Amino acid sequence: MSHAAPNKGTPFFKEEEFLPFTIPCIDEDVINSAVECLKSGWIATGPRVQKFEQDLCDYLACPHAITVNSATSGLHLALLACGIGANGGGTSRDEVITTPMTFVSTVNSIVHAGATPVFVDVEPNTYNMDISKLEAAITPDTKAVMPVHFTGMSVDLDPLYEIAEKYNLRVIEDAAHAIGSSYKGRKIGSFGDIQVYSFHPCKNMTTAEGGAISVHDAETAKKMRVQRFHGIAKDAWDRYSKDGNQNIDVITPGQKYNMSDLQAAIGIPQLQKLDAMNAQRQKHVERYKRALEGLDEITLPQGAAYEHFNPFHIYAILINPEKAGGMTRDALMSELKNYNIGTGLHYPAVHLFDYYKKTYGFKKGDFPRAETISDRILSLPLFPQMTEEQQDRVISALNRIFNKYQPSCNGSEGR
Repeated sequence: MSHAAPNKGTPFFKEEEFLPFTIPCIDEDVINSAVECLKSGWIATGPRVQKFEQDLCDYLACPHAITVNSATSGLHLALLACGIGANGGGTSRDEVITTPMTFVSTVNSIVHAGATPVFVDVEPNTYNMDISKLEAAITPDTKAVMPVHFTGMSVDLDPLYEIAEKYNLRVIEDAAHAIGSSYKGRKIGSFGDIQVYSFHPCKNMTTAEGGAISVHDAETAKKMRVQRFHGIAKDAWDRYSKDGNQNIDVITPGQKYNMSDLQAAIGIPQLQKLDAMNAQRQKHVERYKRALEGLDEITLPQGAAYEHFNPFHIYAILINPEKAGGMTRDALMSELKNYNIGTGLHYPAVHLFDYYKKTYGFKKGDFPRAETISDRILSLPLFPQMTEEQQDRVISALNRIFNKYQPSCNGSEGR
């Protein structure tokens, strides 16, 4: 099968603008909210952060929500609050079990806390941690499990929490992809131990940069709030408002992980529209599925056997080289770029990055499922305001690349 790039002199290339794999959904309500914050004179941590945190508690049905400047900070903060690792009051021998199929920040946070990352391979269909392999990875030094809800699809949490309770382990869910996700009818964040969300511009909702933590234990939440801002047992708003008092005490050498009011001003209207934006993502995903399910050259995202709602932070397909004339994932990404279509790579398997190979001795073959997925995965364009015309460009390009005749891509006839 030939996979030569299409003729770049055709009108297709001259007229079509580059289509990124994602675009943040910023409307006038978000812009006006940010402008109002700027005009208010208070743009650091203040009343809008307090409101945003309460809105998150209401949306997630959780008792405590703590905003941070990134999900990476949130993961680190969670580990510190749980006393894990040398920097969290534990020891450098503390181990945290996670997945190699994630963005490197998940694992970096474990290292920054002074703990040791331990990997468990993933399920072949969900790309999430294979809970059936979890118990075998637990040692006397294991202090926590850090699963990742990949693409927004929840990990199988019931058996995970059963194992965590059996071995007295904390559970810190990396829910960076999973704001709005649910597991067996329960929203992620409404139950469990700790969940950490990302509000990066590529996520389902954004605060430009930022994140949040949902916490179900009051004492852990209190530790996070203190650690979040220099170890000072009082927020800036409590000190600089009319009724505030600037006398402070530092009870631990904390971090600088707080969210600003300007970020919260963006997040408040974003959260109000999150369910509607996730519903739009669902429509696009169903349209992709109908149009692409006949392409043997790719494997579409698969669902889990248990009940779940996946808001699809990304739409991650796999290239099947054996059915695509030997075409690799990188070659397919390059071909799509020739059609002015952007893609994402989510993710290279973490254990094969140089630092983790050299520091911990990981090698190719250690986690074969994650490695196979990592070699074949790419994310197609997906965002709420994506038009059918833009989506048809992606569908048409894939059919052309795989030399398939496509009489229609109206969303109902497939290809």
